[in-house]
Amino acid sequence: MGHLNKRNIIIGVCGGIAAYKVCELIRLLVKQGAEVRVVMTQGAQAFVTPLTLQALSGHPVHTELLDAEAERGMGHIELARWADAVIIAPATAGTMAKLVAGQADNLLCTVVLATAAPVFIAPAMNQQMWAHSSTAANQQSLRQNGYTIIGPGSGEQACGDVGAGRMSEPHEIVTAVAQFFPSRALDGKHVVITAGPTQEAIDPVRFLSNHSSGKMGFALAQACADAGAQVTLISGPVHLATPDRVDRRDVTSALDMLQACEEACMSADILIACAAVADYRPMHYHEQKLKKLSSAGISIDLVQNPDIVASLAERYPSLYRVGFAAETQDLIAHAKAKRIRKKLHMIAANDVSNGEVFGTDDNAVTLITEQGEIHLPSANKRVIARQMITHIAAQLADSEAGSC
Repeated sequence: MGHLNKRNIIIGVCGGIAAYKVCELIRLLVKQGAEVRVVMTQGAQAFVTPLTLQALSGHPVHTELLDAEAERGMGHIELARWADAVIIAPATAGTMAKLVAGQADNLLCTVVLATAAPVFIAPAMNQQMWAHSSTAANQQSLRQNGYTIIGPGSGEQACGDVGAGRMSEPHEIVTAVAQFFPSRALDGKHVVITAGPTQEAIDPVRFLSNHSSGKMGFALAQACADAGAQVTLISGPVHLATPDRVDRRDVTSALDMLQACEEACMSADILIACAAVADYRPMHYHEQKLKKLSSAGISIDLVQNPDIVASLAERYPSLYRVGFAAETQDLIAHAKAKRIRKKLHMIAANDVSNGEVFGTDDNAVTLITEQGEIHLPSANKRVIARQMITHIAAQLADSEAGSC
């Protein structure tokens, strides 16, 4: 089946005449193999009944934020965690404004604010409301916060006006959501991903490290799991929640990471080396805290850390290997040289000269392979990760076909 097979999808229905289209949206999603749960606002129930949507989805409809019966089943936090995607259709101007403001005064807004899943918004409103400067500003804020806006379309509206504001058709929404997910192209594959920084201890309280937050590696781990892979995530010290369906192994130093990778890669098909591994470590570890004895400073002798990717390439030549090149100048030239030097099938080059990559939610990369370059423009790291996995799966398929 398609990209939405076995995806957990929440449909949030707001109060508007376009709510009748949700019946067809649910039918199409279920036909694609998705598991669907419906959350309705109070206004939505004036246009379509919960019983109708329950019959179509095959599950009870959630309507109340503080519902004792619902909390004994799938409470709002569990519902938020369950979701692979949230679709708000129709999305009213009021709900869009609430999400921008971070209000959580109903079940739908609470679920959206509590979920880590991608959120798709299909607006539906009068053409003048859509054209209003406040709605335009809210739409822009939602996009900047990682939400995907689908539509709206233009045409005759229920109120008699003609213009933009019609909710996109259900098949258009399904297509947009399906394109957001990679296919199950990594079914049966074991992917090892490294993420975050390493810390190289100087003494019990000091270490050498870098600014890596781990967000890109964790996004890649989630994208691989979504694509059906068995995922082993080997992470340096970060403050991030473990992605769903991912086996996480925490390490500290480069030597720790190398050992964990050597063990994990014994059964792996793909290695994605996203971690920012320290190039050097102190030659000597001081058992006691170094004291500041004078204003002259101290000298710390450094020794080079092993090259994890190169070591794994030599030990496991059958691995499909993907690396990263964070550069401040001559991005493409340095990345191309690094790909060849480290024997990588693909390298993702990103410019960090402006300081706006480490720790942020957005990224832009250029994928470089033997065949050429593919530029992925700036977007949320979750979006970049899904795009990368689509290209990695295609490259791997071509590689396997060529070796047959």
